[in-house]
Amino acid sequence: MTYKMIVLDLDDTLLMEDHTISPLTKRTLIKAQEEGIYVVLASGRPTYAMRELANELELHQFGSYIVSFNGGKVTNCKTNATIFSSTVRSKDVKDLYDISKKESVHIHTYVGDVIVTEKNNPYTTIEADITGLPVIEVEDFVAAVTEEPVKILMVEDPEILKSLERKLQRTLSDRFSVVRSKPYFLEFTEKGVTKGTSLDFLIKQLDIKREEVIAVGDSYNDQAMIEFAGLGVAMGNAPEDIKEIADFVTLSNMEDGVAHVVEQFIFKK
Repeated sequence: MTYKMIVLDLDDTLLMEDHTISPLTKRTLIKAQEEGIYVVLASGRPTYAMRELANELELHQFGSYIVSFNGGKVTNCKTNATIFSSTVRSKDVKDLYDISKKESVHIHTYVGDVIVTEKNNPYTTIEADITGLPVIEVEDFVAAVTEEPVKILMVEDPEILKSLERKLQRTLSDRFSVVRSKPYFLEFTEKGVTKGTSLDFLIKQLDIKREEVIAVGDSYNDQAMIEFAGLGVAMGNAPEDIKEIADFVTLSNMEDGVAHVVEQFIFKK
């Protein structure tokens, strides 16, 4: 199979533990683009927190794309135009807030390029460190969300969220896409919006077949795109159940697993 696109999750996939791209992986991905391959970044991160990495890989030079907010937004790196966007309705913001209070978990979202929460906590601090966005504490969370957000996060101890994820997937699946991106991040986007559905939208714009796409990820918010792509790849550091649904398991993010995929399936034609 000749592949035309490789779609990459960021944290624990493309990025090493220090949130940087290894020199080998960077060289490999730029070479792939020089050979006409689309390199697409697909993350739960907001768009703002992906731009620097996209620029480092020169996605704007090669006319590629960012899929941010777990599929909630797709951006053309060359023109900076948003070609797809979805949001969570204001009514749903209140409902999710009420659930978070009932379940005694923290909640946050984004207003512009700011993280908004009623109480800063260790998990929101992690999000701020990952994204580089400031955190603002507000007295009234629902009132502070002055625009319909692309996604909302409930954050708490992983064991608490694991149980809550199962519960809310049962009770809220008719209203939201509910998925954990990290053990301590439970994320809500508009119903039906995932990395997989936004990838489907993107390749139709580019007249690329799903069989011509490689998708690489490590976590549960990557499952939809791993299952959708012609070649779904799990990282060596992914949970076992993500590895089981993948077509191929590569090396870990600390062993240039992404570069290994490119060498194995794109350069070895």
